[in-house]
Amino acid sequence: MNPWSYSLDLARLGFEAQWVIALRMMRLVAGGKRARREAHRMIAEKSAAAMAAQMTAAAALATGRGPRAATTRAFGTYKRAVSRNRQRLSRR
Repeated sequence: MNPWSYSLDLARLGFEAQWVIALRMMRLVAGGKRARREAHRMIAEKSAAAMAAQMTAAAALATGRGPRAATTRAFGTYKRAVSRNRQRLSRR
């Protein structure tokens, strides 16, 4: 794994996560049913994403793929979750 590539991937994830936070804050500030639903969803998604990343990493380690593969797969799990949230929140 190239450290520069990994650093760039982390920076992209950080940028996309900040984008999701901004979109969620706009939705929460608007109030109403959608804001309540988003607040509940936000909490549920965080625990689900953490659990999925742990399970993915554990599966990689259990099958002998090693810590590098476990890290890469766990990172991918978070990356997909953030990306899906950005796409969902960007829609009207």
